[in-house]
Amino acid sequence: MSIGKKPVDGETGAGKAGVGGRKASKRKAPAHGAAPATTYEALVNTITAAYPRLSERYQQVGRFVTQNPNVIALESINAIAGRCGMHPSILVRFAQNFGYSGFKELQLIFQDRLATAAPGFQERINALETELKKNVEPGFLGYLRNQVVRDIATLQTLLETVSEESLQHAAVHLRNAEIIYVAGHHRSEPIALFAHYVLTMLRRRVILLNAPGGLATEVASTMTSRDVLIAIAFRHYAKEVVTIAENAAANGTPVVAITDSQLSPLSKDASVLFTVPEEEYSFARSLAAPMSLVQTIATALASLLQQDESKTSTPAPAAAGKAVSRRS
Repeated sequence: MSIGKKPVDGETGAGKAGVGGRKASKRKAPAHGAAPATTYEALVNTITAAYPRLSERYQQVGRFVTQNPNVIALESINAIAGRCGMHPSILVRFAQNFGYSGFKELQLIFQDRLATAAPGFQERINALETELKKNVEPGFLGYLRNQVVRDIATLQTLLETVSEESLQHAAVHLRNAEIIYVAGHHRSEPIALFAHYVLTMLRRRVILLNAPGGLATEVASTMTSRDVLIAIAFRHYAKEVVTIAENAAANGTPVVAITDSQLSPLSKDASVLFTVPEEEYSFARSLAAPMSLVQTIATALASLLQQDESKTSTPAPAAAGKAVSRRS
């Protein structure tokens, strides 16, 4: 490498040629030191672990490949690069950074997953668009159709990705909390407002850490391990919400995170993590899925509270037996 030339992501002089100008081995040692992942789940975990140390361009690729697995499996490297907004060589170096000989070998991981996976986000959109085009009127109604198509696809994916265990843990944290703090700014603010509303209706003590007051971080500093934080942030993650979540985790406050990916900065501090898939390169990002998720979490909490109430209002069997004996 000539003096003064800045290395590109994952590129070094040794990576281009070996001793005496001989061509280096095709397979590059993974930057994280382990063998390359052989399953989709392992690869996602590997990318997630390495994400904070990746360059900005590699982080962009990491977000795209983990959020669009079927696109990676089915489309050409040039088409994928176009959708990512970068040169195909970046994708090749990204794959080599994780120990693969090239992008094609990494792509095989996604193709293996596709053989057994349910239809993905983009596939649902394509199928729904084909069906709905039969009855679409021209004009502004097309905008509504496009929005509905994407909302349906996102909601179906949400149904498959949210687990019973996650909902149970979130509801238990909210039930046991002395105070529930809710943080969501910018595009996430309507979701935070809705969470504040429905949880207040359940007679929980709820504090909304909203931006207009300018004291959200200061108020959040009063959180303790007896409280819980609901942190909501999507790309491009509000810095104040991320900071609040980090401080909450440092104080031992459980964090229920609602975000878009395992690569989100909220994921590392989350006690319970909910990921809501969405298109990274779209103009208008829908709130349908996260709103539905918040409503479901509130419903799960209401169910637990109802169970608790029924236990306290029903006499214990022993006590009931004593009452009978006294009357006799």
